[in-house]
Amino acid sequence: MEILKVENLTKVYGKGETAVKALDNVSFSVKKGEFIAIIGPSGSGKSTLLHLIGGVDIPTSGKVFIDGTDIYRLNETQLAIFRRRQIGLIYQFYNLIPVLTVEENITLPLLLDGHKVDEDHFSKIVKVLGLENRLEHLPNQLSGGQQQRVSIGRALMNNPAIMLADEPTGNLDSKNSSEIIDLLKLFNKQYNQTLIVITHDERIALQADRIISIEDGRIKKDEVIRS
Repeated sequence: MEILKVENLTKVYGKGETAVKALDNVSFSVKKGEFIAIIGPSGSGKSTLLHLIGGVDIPTSGKVFIDGTDIYRLNETQLAIFRRRQIGLIYQFYNLIPVLTVEENITLPLLLDGHKVDEDHFSKIVKVLGLENRLEHLPNQLSGGQQQRVSIGRALMNNPAIMLADEPTGNLDSKNSSEIIDLLKLFNKQYNQTLIVITHDERIALQADRIISIEDGRIKKDEVIRS
């Protein structure tokens, strides 16, 4: 089943002689439960691609379908709600709310929607992430690895259609990096969670089912590693 479809996606910053084409007519699709790594040098357009898929930036042209929804046909409010419910975003620098506890940060997407927290689902995620004894802590009382675990928990709370991770281990040491990737792989395999990771780390990329290489805003190679 196709969970993501990207059609002729193009993003141009600026106008006239100063215009920069960050993404140039990119198309691909992703099946539910796939683990995709997107790699490429700095400035290649991979982060732009992730932001467009995640609905946090608007393309110059092209379309993105997530679970059948053409996300850029939604208005701003509809897109914000869709993003919160269907797209789990994980960033390099965690993006946690500093005045909220671990529990509040993880459950924030549900609270913003006015939905009741599924305690069983919450407990399962917290246990897998090893955060049971940190629920009342604030982000500044946690290590970098623990903060990234919180951001993963937040991304998973709504059972999103896809999880998008932008250099999720870029701010961590090698031990924590390995643990975070192992956790992402666990959710990918055990819960059939579709996962797209941007990374500079070839060791991480080689753990994916498929590697998409971006260069100069275009797909240079799309290679299946394991099926």
